[in-house]
Amino acid sequence: MYSYSAHKRYTAYPSLQGRSVFITGGATGIGAALVEAFAAQGSKVAFVDIDEQSAIELCDGMVAKGYARPWFEVCDVSDIAALQRSISDAQQAQGDITVLVNNAANDQRFDTRSITEADWYRGLAINLHPAFFAAQAVQPMMAAQGGGSIINISSINVQFGPPRLASYITAKAGILGISKALATDYGVDNIRVNSILPGWVATPKQLEKWLSAEEEEELMKRVCLKKRLGAHDVANLALFLAADDSAMITSQEFVVDGGRI
Repeated sequence: MYSYSAHKRYTAYPSLQGRSVFITGGATGIGAALVEAFAAQGSKVAFVDIDEQSAIELCDGMVAKGYARPWFEVCDVSDIAALQRSISDAQQAQGDITVLVNNAANDQRFDTRSITEADWYRGLAINLHPAFFAAQAVQPMMAAQGGGSIINISSINVQFGPPRLASYITAKAGILGISKALATDYGVDNIRVNSILPGWVATPKQLEKWLSAEEEEELMKRVCLKKRLGAHDVANLALFLAADDSAMITSQEFVVDGGRI
């Protein structure tokens, strides 16, 4: 299991203490780092995922480290009605959500010459649509509390388009559009909406499936900082964007990639 707290002590944000946070895709990888990072701030963390076993292990790990047990519910975010129910359930359990992190994603590879219509739309259903409808669901809660922060996880892949990721890249580019549009529409309610574009984060999944030693050697030739990009690097930025310290930052795109772009 990934351990955010295994890294050096990071900034404490008093404004995140007790704040109700909802994270999609929180059981593993970047999502797990987000869950632990907000838990370490004393936030009331809720998350959803389809990986129940990893989620339970993560929650148990939070308790073992002395954090409050996160609220968790099994949810396939491509089922929008189920996602909205989970958001409502989290609200009932932990109060109005004022921080939303749209993190859930699946970067499955497909040959663009043969990808089926079903696979194309499945990619959008996981990587794009939930971000909009989750934001729509929390907007009334945030407005009632005087504001909030929506953080959408995109990808630097939208900048240079690596192969076999057409549906994923299209969705992640759409995430940037959603962020811009909602920042405008929700700004009247003091709701900030920003995007984070991570580089190639060395999560266990990436290391197992795609980030081979050879790929990593090539990657190090293209980045300024010659070290692995960790899930905690993304989580640290999300904390800042969720906290009151970033109160006048909205409609922005933040790249975390070690200087690849």
